[in-house]
Amino acid sequence: MTYNFLELVNQVNRPLNEVELNSTNFATAIGFYAHAKDAVNQAIRDINQSVFTWPWNHTTQDDTLVVGTSRYNLQSDYKYVDRYSFRIQQDDTIGNNTQRLTYIEYHEYLNNFIDQEYETDTSIRAIPQYVTLTPSEEYIVSPVPDAAYTLTYEYYSSPASLSAYNDVPVIPEKFSHVIYAKAMYYAYIFRSNKESADMMKALYEDNLEDMRKIMINNYDRVRGTEVIRSKYRLSGKVFSY
Repeated sequence: MTYNFLELVNQVNRPLNEVELNSTNFATAIGFYAHAKDAVNQAIRDINQSVFTWPWNHTTQDDTLVVGTSRYNLQSDYKYVDRYSFRIQQDDTIGNNTQRLTYIEYHEYLNNFIDQEYETDTSIRAIPQYVTLTPSEEYIVSPVPDAAYTLTYEYYSSPASLSAYNDVPVIPEKFSHVIYAKAMYYAYIFRSNKESADMMKALYEDNLEDMRKIMINNYDRVRGTEVIRSKYRLSGKVFSY
């Protein structure tokens, strides 16, 4: 069984006694078949939006900074940006080492660094040390760059909808049953079968919770939270803390 858009749609068609689609008629499907395609895409969106940090949505972005420019657009498909992942890559041509940028809140930037956006003195330009995320889906580096440094950051994306019959979801195949359950929910809603829709919704929520436990609540180490009382001696007296 091939794991792609076509097979996911046919998994919806089969239990409803609909004729299966194929690679030839998939693109021109209409009626319920078009709805089945929408149901699969909506199911995938629901899963991706249920958790911001699914590992398969993790992306690394490289931007080339522009001399004299401090503001840059975030990627259009971003869902969540790791604000502590910004760094300047080592560049032997420019002569800089790898440098991690310190994150500061936007109001702190406005209080302490906003003047750099209006300053015409080029002597203040240097390798960036700080980064700020703005309400307008940009990031700002400070100081203003004095060279075309390569800046790298990490974010979690919102994947594009599936379109072609052989498109493959970013969600791993081992979780295809989660997609199936939510897609069937939408299919039964379309058929006005509330009882079956409710059953598939409950199944989806159970499967999603299992999926979350496997992929998100998976810790390599557990940190102890107990408070250890100790004693120390000072000037002949014993103190506890």
